[in-house]
Amino acid sequence: QVQLVESGGGLVQPGGSLRLSCAASGSSFNIRAMGWYRQVPGKERELVATSSTSGNTNYADSVKGRFTISRDTAKKTVYLQMNSLKREDTAVYYCNVEARPTVLSNWRGYWGQGTQVTVSS
Repeated sequence: QVQLVESGGGLVQPGGSLRLSCAASGSSFNIRAMGWYRQVPGKERELVATSSTSGNTNYADSVKGRFTISRDTAKKTVYLQMNSLKREDTAVYYCNVEARPTVLSNWRGYWGQGTQVTVSS
């Protein structure tokens, strides 16, 4: 299986920055896409940003111009640079990787355990 290790969360003031990292590990596997989602209590998990192997990226309207997703293919790691953070960005951020162990397997999503991001003064 694929295991995801997240890091970079924490407490920051409004207008501050954070960079989240998510590294995929395990036996040999292929990755088709990587991304970030976030969730607050009482609300459903929402997409923040995604990055495909082809290089296409997708951002939620609420973070466009402030967040940037990037990836290191060799390290099988995806990053989320968050700038100009707002109070409404406070949430648990989850890494997601779409992968398969072999070409005979189906693509499926793997989730990280989540990392807390709190924006408060």
